[in-house]
Amino acid sequence: MSENPLRFHEPHAHLASPFGGDTFGRRAEAFARFFGTPKFLVGQSLIVVAWIAVNAAAAALRWDPYPFILLNLAFSTQAAYAAPLILLAQTRQADRDKALNDADARHREDLSSRSLEQGRQLEQLLESNTKLTEQTRKLAEHVDTLTDQIHKQVVRA
Repeated sequence: MSENPLRFHEPHAHLASPFGGDTFGRRAEAFARFFGTPKFLVGQSLIVVAWIAVNAAAAALRWDPYPFILLNLAFSTQAAYAAPLILLAQTRQADRDKALNDADARHREDLSSRSLEQGRQLEQLLESNTKLTEQTRKLAEHVDTLTDQIHKQVVRA
């Protein structure tokens, strides 16, 4: 098998972490994955309900009265960080999917070339088998002819 000159990537790039192997990458990946979980959505909803309830009910604890400007600021800050992390995750996942598809295509190509080689070998074996079968048939006919000749001579004697 010859090496494909168009291959410029690592053979196992599809197995690498989509955010890299460093601490930031691992934490960013965990954070981006956590955004879409029911645990995050329920937790955030409970915090918002508690925030509004405390600010609406207790006059002494109103650090963020209606229209809840600090809560809106917290959501804006969260969105400012969440959106780039999610886009980063999508970009990295697309790169990872491409590497996986490339590895899969190479694997299928290798299997295909092996199949062609095995097909040629099988064809050669079939040709050899056909020749041997033909030789066996000719030998059987020759043995049959010799048996008839011997039988005719034995019967005459």
